[in-house]
Amino acid sequence: MARKSLQDLSGIAKTIANSSPQSNDRTTKTTAPALGALQGSLSAIRELDPDLIEDWGPADRLDQFTNVNSEDDFDGFDTLKSSIRDEGQQVPILVRRAGTEGRFEIIYGRRRLRACRALGLKVRANVQDLDDAAALLAKGLENAARRNLSFYERARFAAIIQAAGHDTKTVRKVLSLSASGLSHLTKVTDSVPDDVGDQIGAAPKSGRPKWTALAEAFSAKKINLASSCAILSKLDAELPSDDRLDQLLREIARRGARPNEGRETSPVPGVTIKSGRGTIAMSIRRAGENSAFAEWLDRELENIIKKSYKEFTAVNPEDDTRG
Repeated sequence: MARKSLQDLSGIAKTIANSSPQSNDRTTKTTAPALGALQGSLSAIRELDPDLIEDWGPADRLDQFTNVNSEDDFDGFDTLKSSIRDEGQQVPILVRRAGTEGRFEIIYGRRRLRACRALGLKVRANVQDLDDAAALLAKGLENAARRNLSFYERARFAAIIQAAGHDTKTVRKVLSLSASGLSHLTKVTDSVPDDVGDQIGAAPKSGRPKWTALAEAFSAKKINLASSCAILSKLDAELPSDDRLDQLLREIARRGARPNEGRETSPVPGVTIKSGRGTIAMSIRRAGENSAFAEWLDRELENIIKKSYKEFTAVNPEDDTRG
């Protein structure tokens, strides 16, 4: 059976919307909360051995944030596990058939799968034939219905989808974003190193303003990867992720606007300029493609500096660097 495309998925969406307890004469929207379960094809619900289900696609949650997102990863997971143990699994996960016969790939519902695995139970799963694009859309629609992805989780999710080769139109459809909305997410992931985001965490209570402020601090070189990781590493490992983000932003503000702190640039091959808080240093490699330039600069650097200093003081007569 051919896998459904993004266009074909609208049929599933319509069936789900019509099965909603709300009025059926309401216009069907692809972002309707009823899409969370994708239960239109009830015959597709099966009980599967969790060990037959493999991971697939971009992580829609920052699951590695166990030390900074403890509310979700520990308390929330324990609550989910208790609920499934006492009342059964109410909402199926969504899977598709894998390339290996008898195996499946999970589209969404990783936490429910993990809970069933931990309890030694079979997992109720909706088995659908979806291509990659439709699977991403289903994943995004389910996330939108739950409305519990933080701003930063959405940003990372969008970045992973794009890195997998999908165009911006697909990303916007998956996450129900406007062009400007995607631009805000991209600004953060383009400027804030993933390692920093990993140390901060999902920050579920922090929205666009705080993450944009952090992105702008990186763009303006008020902070860099090494210094931000150093700050975060000193924080209590149990500190919630929102507090970690706040602490980092406060430290950036405390340091003030020092865009050159810790800056290292290489204006031409073989030449490196390191600008620190107290000094500026330049190193020039004598080997390589610019070895001749290095030799010339070695001879002329003193004169270049004298000439530059003379020009500087001529237009800055009151500058205290004149001694």
